[in-house]
Amino acid sequence: MNRVLEHQQPQPRATSEVRVSTHSEAETRAVGVALASLLTGGELIGLSGELGAGKTCLVRGIAQGLGVAPQKVRSPTFTLVNEYSGGRLPLYHIDLYRLAATDMDRMALREYLYGDGVCVVEWFDRLGEDTPHLHVHLTFVGENERLFVATAHGARYAELLDRFEGTVEQWR
Repeated sequence: MNRVLEHQQPQPRATSEVRVSTHSEAETRAVGVALASLLTGGELIGLSGELGAGKTCLVRGIAQGLGVAPQKVRSPTFTLVNEYSGGRLPLYHIDLYRLAATDMDRMALREYLYGDGVCVVEWFDRLGEDTPHLHVHLTFVGENERLFVATAHGARYAELLDRFEGTVEQWR
């Protein structure tokens, strides 16, 4: 089922979650690489967490897992959207930190949100849409430790979360 049709059908909120702890930037990127290995295109991944919690670092790992040089990934706080090509799937990295999304903004982002690539949105809650997605909340636990809590919203993402759980056992 394509995402636009899935978006139009009501989806129950997932109750399951996957918790992952990392202790370094390299481990955080490795979690992103593991997630990217499961992506097939058309996924929407929402990120939340405090400033500096590791959202952009996780996106670097996703980029690396898609075959995009991770050093190219920069937080799009001022540009809103960074597009990365050259990997096995296009990666769209959106940062809504400085934006309270209006209907007009959401319409302008639709080609990224519901496209064929992988769309990762930092500060996802500011989008203001209840749409199927994988949500990852990042929390500081210690100086170098981060806790990731991933939850699925929609059937497609419940399946992705199940597969993701099997790839991250070493960080649980």
